[in-house]
Order: sequence, then structure tokens, then C-alpha cells
Amino acid sequence: MTITSAAAGWADPQWRSAALDWVTGQLGRHGRRVTSPVEARLRPWSLVWRMPTDAGSYWFKANNTGTAYEAVLLTELARRTPGRVLDPVAVDTGRGWSLLPDGGPTLRELAEPDPARWVDVLVAYAELQREAAPAADELVALGVPDQRPAAMPGLLADLLDDRAALLLDLEGGLDAATHERLRAHLPRFAEDCRRLAVSDIPASVQHDDLHDGNVFVTADGYRFFDWGDSSVAHPFGTLLVTLRSAAHTFSLPEGDPMLVRLRDAYLEPWTDRHDRATLREIAGLAMRVTTVSRALSWRRALDTTDPSRTEYADAVPGWLGELFAPMPV
Repeated sequence: MTITSAAAGWADPQWRSAALDWVTGQLGRHGRRVTSPVEARLRPWSLVWRMPTDAGSYWFKANNTGTAYEAVLLTELARRTPGRVLDPVAVDTGRGWSLLPDGGPTLRELAEPDPARWVDVLVAYAELQREAAPAADELVALGVPDQRPAAMPGLLADLLDDRAALLLDLEGGLDAATHERLRAHLPRFAEDCRRLAVSDIPASVQHDDLHDGNVFVTADGYRFFDWGDSSVAHPFGTLLVTLRSAAHTFSLPEGDPMLVRLRDAYLEPWTDRHDRATLREIAGLAMRVTTVSRALSWRRALDTTDPSRTEYADAVPGWLGELFAPMPV
């Protein structure tokens, strides 16, 4: 699939006029009218507009080239996992544009002090992944990054050759000693990926940034959004960010019983394939491998000439360094 979006045009009046025409036209087809100026949020990887209308807020998102596949992924997830994501009002997959209805409050906005709320969230998310798994090959063909276990050793080797992305020996970047340690670790990393590949857990969409700010809470369940970091990968890698986020939010130490409970709740839907001890072992491997996935997703997100990218550039080497850090459980 060819994607032609380019973040460089976001400040251009002609680009903004064309985008606004597209949004208002799509809303008009659904009987909606914009009632006040848009509210913008700009990041190197995306431009988001809140569109106030006579029927509530709608949201327009333009992705940069590295994350523009989000638009087509939204379409596919809405079709293949109904009720688990927001149904887009419209998408332009060629330009990486999407228009969504308002999803209501997020899990973070509810400000509930009980991390056990994540039990139901993770079960719902696991079911989304199981429903999407048969489409893994098709999603890759449509442009969703292929970060399945078999591809990851080559992707890590390629990333280690990208001195600019690693900020090698620069402030905030990867130091030479860690770089060499990562190179020496490649055979072990390849073996971990091989074990994941033969684990009999089908690859699926992997959100890669599933925290409480990316989950809508609705009257009939949860809706997952902001898929710009996602890939087709081993599904269990999701646990890396989710458990770390929960640990941070609720001040839980590594290995805390609540984190164990959340991990096990997420794994429960896969007990039809493996016993729980095996699933926990696979999850540990997947979380460690996903530190590299996170570095790759940040490299895609920062595939732009926007000067503000420098504020986030240390995320790529930062996540690579996490390959050797303790996991949440």
C-alpha cells in the first residue's frame, strides 16, 4: 500500500484548507456542522484537531509518514473487531487521515484509584487481539509494520546500524559500551524470538502503547484507540507498557501481586492453548523482545523533519537500553 502523507505540510495554509474541507465535507455527509474553531494538538508524529459540531465533538487525526498506516488499521479493526474500537466516520488511507466520533471519558479521566479495573480491560483487549489474529498477513500487506518474532532479529540488527537514530555517543543517546553489548546479545535475542515464533500463539495487532489514556470507558465496555505505535507482532508484548504504566500510576514495585494478577488476567483467554506456567514464560520473553519494538515504533514516529522531534529522539536509544532492564513481572 502506498501512503503519501507528509507532516511537513501541516503548517501550510493550503494543506490546512484541504484538510478542513475534507473534514467538513465528511461531517456534512452525516448531517453534522462545525460550530466553532478547531482546537489543535501537534506532535512530530501527528496532528489532531478537536472539531466542535452541533452534535458534539469529533476528532480529526493526520499521521506522519511513519505512522500513517493507523488510518487503514482503524478501518480493519472496526470491521474485524466490532465494538472494540470506535467506528471511524471517515478515513483517507492514502493520506493517513482519520475522522472519529468522541469516545467519551478515558480510563485515566475516571481517576479511579483501583488498578483492578485493568482486569476487565485486559480481558477485552486480549479478545480483540484474538479476533484480529486471522488478519495478520493482510494487515502487514496493508502497511502495518511487521514485527512478528521471525522479523525481529533482522530489525534489531538494522537498528543497531542506524547511528543517527541511536544518537550514538551523543548526549542522551546510546553509549558505545551498550551498543557493543547489544551487538553481542543478537544471538540470544534471535533465540528468544525463535522461541516466541514456535509458541503456538498467533501473531496479531499489538498496540505497543496501551495505557489508561488510550482506553475509552463506555456504557457497554471499553474502546481502544491511538494505534499509531502498533504493529503486527507477538500479542503478549502489549504487557510491557501496560504493566509498567499501571506500576507507575499506582506505585507498584516490580513483581507486585497486583501486576501478577493483571498479567494472568490478560493471559487467561489463551489457556485454551497452553497451561498457565507456559503462558507466563512466553509473556516474559515477549515483554523483553518488545523493548526493541518500542524503539522501532519511536523511530517510525520520528520519521519527520519537524525540529520538535529532537525533544523525543532519546526514546529510541532509551528503549533499546531497556532490553537489559528488569521486567514488571
